[in-house]
Amino acid sequence: MMKRIRTAKKLKQSCVALMLTLIVLLSASCAGAAPATALEATPASAAVDLSAAPAAGAVKAEPAAGIAPDVEPGSWYESAVTAMWESGVLTGYEDGTFRPDKPISAAEYVAILARQQGLSPRTAQSAHWASGLLESAREQGWYDWDELPPTGERFDEPIVRELAVKIMMRALYPNQDYDYNAESAKLHDFSSLDGRYYKEVLGAYAIGLTVGDGNGDFRPKDGLTRAEACMLLYRAKQGSKVPALEPAATPVPAADTSVPPASAAARGGVSENGWLQVKGTQLCNEAGEPVVLRGMSSHGLHWFPQYTNAQSIRNTAAYGANLFRVAMYTGEGGYLSQSAAVKEKLVAAVDAAIAADLYVIIDWHILSDGNPSAHTDEAVAFFQEMTARYGDNPAVLYEICNEPNGGISWENDVKPYAITVVNAIREKAPKSVILIGSPTWSQDIHEAAKSPLAGENLMYTLHFYAGTHGAWLRERIDDVTAKGLPVFVSEWGTSSADGNGGVFLKESAEWLDFLNARGISWANWSLCDKNETSAALRSGTPNDRAWTADDLTESGRFVFSHFSD
Repeated sequence: MMKRIRTAKKLKQSCVALMLTLIVLLSASCAGAAPATALEATPASAAVDLSAAPAAGAVKAEPAAGIAPDVEPGSWYESAVTAMWESGVLTGYEDGTFRPDKPISAAEYVAILARQQGLSPRTAQSAHWASGLLESAREQGWYDWDELPPTGERFDEPIVRELAVKIMMRALYPNQDYDYNAESAKLHDFSSLDGRYYKEVLGAYAIGLTVGDGNGDFRPKDGLTRAEACMLLYRAKQGSKVPALEPAATPVPAADTSVPPASAAARGGVSENGWLQVKGTQLCNEAGEPVVLRGMSSHGLHWFPQYTNAQSIRNTAAYGANLFRVAMYTGEGGYLSQSAAVKEKLVAAVDAAIAADLYVIIDWHILSDGNPSAHTDEAVAFFQEMTARYGDNPAVLYEICNEPNGGISWENDVKPYAITVVNAIREKAPKSVILIGSPTWSQDIHEAAKSPLAGENLMYTLHFYAGTHGAWLRERIDDVTAKGLPVFVSEWGTSSADGNGGVFLKESAEWLDFLNARGISWANWSLCDKNETSAALRSGTPNDRAWTADDLTESGRFVFSHFSD
């Protein structure tokens, strides 16, 4: 999923921007001047080295009474550790030491924050010393089950920065707003940030709790030392004293009679429409009549496979959908990490969609692996296998690169990849519709329009999120279709681009009116019960029975009501 905008609010605090990749500012109470303290191995010119070694000839002060002896007086982290130690939030090791340069584990980090927030231990599955506090934190929604399973096997692993920021922000700033374009531009390594952490990391950047290192990198997969983590949480807690603004109320869309009526294109499933074809810029059925596909995209198969089972897909069809998109993440622990298991889930979902008379998109869902050409060979092998199985089935469409991103270009990166993969698909699926993404998370369709691929039944994907993308992107669609480029909206959300914010119903209605008037097909993100506003299902929705309106979120009710427009 994609990547995206919210209006930033600046924290009014004078001591400040912590690095989690990062630069931690010295407290005014620290000895000496207050230059920024680098959390990097190589200090910036204005930064103090983490080693904090005293200058030659300096007299080394003694630690404050009762504080761990290895908390160096005058160090950049002393004030934070001392305050947390004295409050009982922080405790040392059995030998009385703090070990400031030791990587902090997930259990240590969450336990500190849980104590800081006054959580009480809950009954837990593991005998680990911190399991009760972690269970309490998980029940608060600070992190998801798969990130730190309650069975405890990952509790003692070093916590990575993207997860540490997520937990901190959910605990202290759960509704923090931000400007997606402005904040994501600050991370030079944004493409390495897992999409599930966009909201919290960009929110932290927006209020100055995190900034980049000397190279502008966040380094989301790196760990933190105990000193860094304590300074981060201490400063973040200080900042939480600033009153948070209440989120804006969700607007309710009014009927807009000025919008042209929905397209008179055919609907129905595969049995009614047969093989799809592209005529000009319009998707058409086997008879050459315009057809519109509308439906849902799954979330990542390896995260939410329960909602790609046969009952869930039948439920979606029962509300009028004629399309289901199977989102197979390649990175983020997906296909490239566990190909056999993920592929098995994909095949089961595709077969279930076919059985429900739906058209189905097999989505090679690149995200963190932003340049599709990085895994061309793997993509070719995968689509050759899929077309050997489904190449003669009229229900199946192939989406070859979900959201290319990370400073790549259409001409040099995406187009050469697309030519190779399209040729591989055509060996066994000569007339199937193929969907092709473009740079900037499948928004640069104007670049593809300058130099499209040669061939038939090719369409170009456009992704939008109603809280982020507006009239300028709709104008881009009109511009490229006027030039003859067929567009298919294979992913859109009612939220902001990170999957949260909103629900933006008025803006979503404007988008659907626009698409309907032009006969453009779409799939909504996403059919899951994840704790984000773009999810269509309420938490814990069963996948073994028919759904009612009570099982749907605000987003789900809106989207499901528009399948039959």
